[in-house]
Amino acid sequence: MADEPLVLGIETSCDETGVGVVRGHTLLADAVASSVDEHARFGGVVPEVASRAHLEAMVPTVRRALKEAGVAPGDLDGIAVTAGPGLSGALLVGVSAAKAYAYALGKPLYGVNHLASHIAVDQLEHGPLPEPTMALLVSGGHSSLLLAPDITSDVRPLGATIDDAAGEAFDKVARVLNLGFPGGPVIDRVARDGDPDAIAFPRGLTGPRDAPYDFSFSGLKTAVARWIEAKRKAGEEVPVADVSASFQEAVVDVLTRKAVRACRENGVDHLMIGGGVAANSRLRALAERRCEDAGITLRVPRPKLCTDNGAMVAALGAEMVARGRAASAWDLSADSSLPVTEPHVPAEPGAPVSGAAGAGAHGHGNAHGGEHAHGHDHVHELSQGNLYS
Repeated sequence: MADEPLVLGIETSCDETGVGVVRGHTLLADAVASSVDEHARFGGVVPEVASRAHLEAMVPTVRRALKEAGVAPGDLDGIAVTAGPGLSGALLVGVSAAKAYAYALGKPLYGVNHLASHIAVDQLEHGPLPEPTMALLVSGGHSSLLLAPDITSDVRPLGATIDDAAGEAFDKVARVLNLGFPGGPVIDRVARDGDPDAIAFPRGLTGPRDAPYDFSFSGLKTAVARWIEAKRKAGEEVPVADVSASFQEAVVDVLTRKAVRACRENGVDHLMIGGGVAANSRLRALAERRCEDAGITLRVPRPKLCTDNGAMVAALGAEMVARGRAASAWDLSADSSLPVTEPHVPAEPGAPVSGAAGAGAHGHGNAHGGEHAHGHDHVHELSQGNLYS
């Protein structure tokens, strides 16, 4: 285990400041500082508020993760950070912090893809990913079906949402029902007392001529809102539990049907589900049943690892180091629309490579080789003192 890469990961794509420490496929620390309460009164995430919260939480969260992991900053073999997709301002905070830590410590920097990280995190729960991996990623910003022959270099999108993502639809329906924000957990809880067959809400993009792997939840959200509006106009009480259960069933029915179909048609005998909505109890139950019926092995990380976290970024970063992928350059920038086909952002030819002075303390290094230089120049010493004292 001591020979496996030790990586710190930073995640700031939305409203969670996540810092994780991973050695190989073993999770050592997962520290999270959430600003969800600051956004609740607005009914959604406010980008400027999220960015400020990341700034305030970054250093304390990094310190907490290192302490929990029981490792010194100098022991790290690399720093990984979400470079995109996500909120631009929020991403910039994380990328800037990661650059500062990597430079101060003389470590390679890996800018990684948020969606690919959601796949990689399953290795911390169930061991190495099969290759190829079929992944259903469902969150507030994404609903995607991905085929990943190599999580570090080859991720292929099969389908995605064409409008509202599943998590976004949960938030909007919860708002109409006056259930608060975020909507996913509360609808999941309320739906347990409802009848999923009470209301026949539509299943988007499930016709014979529709794109087989794409998703659409905007029409479903609108149908739920109009149904509720009609009840209220008629002076009737809205059955919140039944509406929640029927809406939730419409979402998870489409998600699981398309995921199982993708596995069958692409010859993959397993399915990994990730993203915040993967914590939904009904999605897990229905996916388990349908995968079992189809002879497909289901892999779903525990709920805490499904939501945005630094552990998933560290997991992908550790895989990058282990497979000798090129580190990112010092001019790494945040990309709010970074495509999933780019699991990480390597340095362009001729660009100054991060950590180029040497490899990590345990000799893993990066594609540019060399042993780690333990001596630091004066700038490094000052930076290290400011960051860790």
